[in-house]
Amino acid sequence: MRTTHLLYLHGFRSSPLSTKAQTMAACVRERHPQVHWWCPQLPASPLAAMQGVMDTIAGWPHASMAVVGSSLGGFYATHVAETHGCKAVLLNPAVHPARDLASYIGEQTSWHDPSERFFFEPRFVDEFRALEHGPTRRPDNYFAVIAKGDEVLDWREMTGRYAGARIKLLEGGDHAISDFDAHLPDILDFLALV
Repeated sequence: MRTTHLLYLHGFRSSPLSTKAQTMAACVRERHPQVHWWCPQLPASPLAAMQGVMDTIAGWPHASMAVVGSSLGGFYATHVAETHGCKAVLLNPAVHPARDLASYIGEQTSWHDPSERFFFEPRFVDEFRALEHGPTRRPDNYFAVIAKGDEVLDWREMTGRYAGARIKLLEGGDHAISDFDAHLPDILDFLALV
């Protein structure tokens, strides 16, 4: 089944202006103009973020949709993929955001526009827990690009979380996957965009 609808979910403090999101958007626009592309700005509340996403994709053909998620967006992408049974590409995906982001409670700034501020509330930690899933039901639906050099997340936790999935493990790299362009061919091959 070819992918006709593609959702991109950014990470914590990030936005649709991230380099990877912009690169994917340009690639889809130039090479696959018939693909329906959506990369929303996600609110700070995990439940609000997922409710907004699920409401919008409710009318999408789940058999031919896919999701790409970076960092925290990878956690969200897993929720979408487990709920709808679609393909997911995960880029250094967050595995335990309830644990890892608990220390970020308080005022935060947007990575791409430091003048934009939001408050990360204590209840958001519980909202992450409500979105957690057990082992993936269909590991073959997942392709993860994971960098051993990730300075934010532990590559061992990421690879362990997606056991059985297709994993491209980078020997070095960083959390941002600065050489993202080099991995686009593998990502596009997995997504099989129309």
